[in-house]
Parts: sequence; C-alpha cells; structure tokens
Amino acid sequence: MRITRVYTKTGDKGTTSLADGSRVSKTDLRLETYGTVDELNAIVGLCRSTLIENQQISSEEKTFIDEWFERIQNDLFNLGGDLATPIASRWESMVVVGEFEITHLEQMIDRLQLDLAPLKEFVLPGGTRLNAELHQARTVCRRAERLAVELQEQAEINSQAVPFLNRLSDFFFVASRWVQHSLSVPETTWKKSGGLRDLTISKST
Repeated sequence: MRITRVYTKTGDKGTTSLADGSRVSKTDLRLETYGTVDELNAIVGLCRSTLIENQQISSEEKTFIDEWFERIQNDLFNLGGDLATPIASRWESMVVVGEFEITHLEQMIDRLQLDLAPLKEFVLPGGTRLNAELHQARTVCRRAERLAVELQEQAEINSQAVPFLNRLSDFFFVASRWVQHSLSVPETTWKKSGGLRDLTISKST
C-alpha cells in the first residue's frame, strides 16, 4: 500500500469512507469505535517512548515488554481495519484478532503477575509517568470496549473484538503495576478518607 496524498478533501462535508468504499457520517458509531482504537494505539506509542527513555528499567526488561507493546500496536491496527470493514466486505486473507491473541494476552498477564505481590487495595494512577500513561491506555481501552459493545448491538462485528479489548485493558492494568515494581516505586493506594473533605488548608502562605 502506498499513500501519495495525505489530504483528499473528500471528508470536508462531514462524511468518510469505510474500508468497502461506503460513506458514513463522521459521527457514525462504527467510526467512533475504530477511531477510539486508533487513539489507544497512539497512547501505546507514547508508552513505548516513555519506556525507552527511562534509564532505570534494565535494557533486558525494556526489550521484552517493548516487543509486547509493538505487537499490541499491530493488533490494534488490525482491529481498527476490521471494525472499519463491514463483515460482508471482509476479504479472505484479512488478518483479524481472535482467540489466539486473547490467549496470548492472558499469558502475558500471567507472566507479569509472577513478579507482583497480590493486590490488597485499589491503586491510583501515578507515581511514575509510565504508570500514569498505562492507566490512560487502560481507560481508553475500556472506552473502546464500551463502544464496541454498543456497535455489536447495532451491527455484526468480529465476535472476538470485545473480549480482546476487555483482556487488553486488564493487561494495561497489570503492566502499570509491573512498571512500579520494576522501578521500585511504591504504588499509590486509594484512601477512602483521603479526599478533599479531610484536607486542612492553612491560612498562611
């Protein structure tokens, strides 16, 4: 595939083409769903950049988890293309996510869990930049999942899309915890009484 022109002007009136050439509004739920998958892909790219720039994570650990992130990006691109293609317009050799990818995500989660202590409290995003970015990936993945659930109630889509996104969000959560462990940074836990109502503000500056 070669892209020779970035702008086509075909979407200037608020419509865009699906993979089969049919045109829909840019507010169409299908477009919103695969657009959110694209947004998630961009966030994973940000996570990868932060990972590579981090000087405290060993090169061995960086290599093994960055490969996972890259493969996830490829699968997200495949998923976006799948969601942009009505089922009737799929082609024979089209690559789509399925049970194989879901099983691999479960294996990846299990591998990271080996390094982690059992979770006893809810955790808050933050502590390190990469942790916060992985939580952002998790929440956007959940939004993509909700949109995919809504879309499959209106149209036939890949039946493995929702399970894949569900398992992927679990992966991002565990990966966020693994990052803290690798950096020896304590996780920030949720405190029920730690909100603004119990904050004392001094009158002095």
